[in-house]
Amino acid sequence: MNNFIHPAIFFIFGALFIPLIPGKFKKIYLLIMPLLAFYTVLTMETGVYAHFKYLEFDIILGRVDSLSIVFAHVFTLMSIIGVLFGLHVDEDAQHIASYFYVGGSLGVVFAGDYLTVFIFWEMMALASTFLIWFRREPASLKAGQRYLLMHIFGGLLLLGGIFLHYKSSGSIAFEKLLPDNAGVAEYLILAGFALNAAVFPLHAWLPDAYPEATVTGAVFMCAFTTKTAVYVLARAFPGFEVLAIMGTVMTIYGVCYATIENDMRRILAYHIISQVGYMVAGVGIGTELALNGACAHAYAHILYKALLFMGAGSVLMMTGTSKLNKLGGIYKYMPLTMIFYIIGGISISGFPLFSGFVSKSMIVAAAGEHHRPILMLLLLLASVGTFLSVGLKLAYFAFFGKDCGIKPKEPPKNMLWAMGITSFLCFLIGVYPKVLYDLLPYKEAAAEFHPYNMPHLSETMQLLLFTGLGFFLLLKRLQPEAKINLDFDWFYRNLLNGFMWFDQKIIQSIDVAWGNVYKSFGIKILMMSVARFFAWFDKWAIDGVVDNVAYGTRWIGDKARRAQTGNLQNYLAMAILIIFVIVGVHWFF
Repeated sequence: MNNFIHPAIFFIFGALFIPLIPGKFKKIYLLIMPLLAFYTVLTMETGVYAHFKYLEFDIILGRVDSLSIVFAHVFTLMSIIGVLFGLHVDEDAQHIASYFYVGGSLGVVFAGDYLTVFIFWEMMALASTFLIWFRREPASLKAGQRYLLMHIFGGLLLLGGIFLHYKSSGSIAFEKLLPDNAGVAEYLILAGFALNAAVFPLHAWLPDAYPEATVTGAVFMCAFTTKTAVYVLARAFPGFEVLAIMGTVMTIYGVCYATIENDMRRILAYHIISQVGYMVAGVGIGTELALNGACAHAYAHILYKALLFMGAGSVLMMTGTSKLNKLGGIYKYMPLTMIFYIIGGISISGFPLFSGFVSKSMIVAAAGEHHRPILMLLLLLASVGTFLSVGLKLAYFAFFGKDCGIKPKEPPKNMLWAMGITSFLCFLIGVYPKVLYDLLPYKEAAAEFHPYNMPHLSETMQLLLFTGLGFFLLLKRLQPEAKINLDFDWFYRNLLNGFMWFDQKIIQSIDVAWGNVYKSFGIKILMMSVARFFAWFDKWAIDGVVDNVAYGTRWIGDKARRAQTGNLQNYLAMAILIIFVIVGVHWFF
């Protein structure tokens, strides 16, 4: 295609017209925009587009290659599903925030320079914050504030790293970095990206914020922020050993917390950390197979995690709660939601014939080929916890188990259609992985990988079957409890409390001591004299300037008025003001 059309345009500019579309046409419009964006991605050709100079910087808005296309493909596909799922929402502001959120993600995916990355990065953070606030619960408002503060912190790390990187290299090109040449600047950029990927210990914002978002907002959020971070890590930091280690830690850490949680969406939020850990580990391993695995797993994860959040959100919407200890026996009233959720659960668990099986195994195999047996063993162990918590515990206590007495209905048809389409895609990728593998950046490595081999099938089925047996043997001990589980953010929250104590006890005592010195040495008299001078100057000079401005708006031919404004006081005031402006401009520049 000769004329490049950035798919983010359909969302960023399309969002501005949402309030203007009347009645039923609005729903059609909301679906048409992501469909056009998806078609644009399907017809793209590789190359560099929208390349221009700004303040001597090389700005690239449209770098199209195999890596950007695979993420743009799933982002635009997910935007169609997400918009369909949220069509019943009448609030324009939620749709606008979702549109800007998707547009920001696509802007990052096609960015060829760090300035463009940063601008769209911050757009994502701001837009997604509103998806939390629009729930309008006290907990949501507080969670959104903490979410925004954390992402502002991550943005500052990123911006500081960009400045230092430009100072040392003279370039803001967003390209692959080498571990051996990485310094403070590069690791600051890495930290900014890692925060959005919820890399431990910068992860606590995710299970804090996602369960408090709106039902539709959580579906969008589970798909874009962390996966955009996986994209930028794959683009700039493949082969960084720290990512291989921390990604593996994420897989275990996430499933451990998910197993002990009670809230459906909080369980799924912790599993985002675990599943993104596979992707981060794949980027850290850095081989072609591992990077293919990271991209494939990001694609599959966006679909089945969105399906899981759609199922959990439907339960929350129709029952009024997402707490497992308050649910049970609702499969009789929400059978379709239950079926769709279970498909998502077995997909994330890596069952054969479903998407997780053909993507996750690629990363595990890459760890084995790279002679990383410990990483390989831990990644397999995390699969056990995934099936235990999401595939078994959540599904059993939410839909089966003891009847809670709630008799909900199925959610609106648009929500069911969205879950049905996503379920079909999870199954399609599982039975015909070529549709996914053909999108991956390293075609030869993808063509050589065959997930359906007997050792892999045998290994997977043994893990899943014994996990299922363990669940039913330990069923009483896995009963959900209404309790609060402290996460790692406990440490830095207490560190901030310590800082506040230091401010109140030490800094304020210094202020009191300074106040005593202030009174003792006559500094008060000096300061009062300065204040009186400025008060006199304001009354004598500045008021004269104000009078000039006021009189200048009157009829200029009034001789009497011009005579009044021509006195020495006003001319002198204007002269002083002009001098201040000249000196100020000279000092500033």
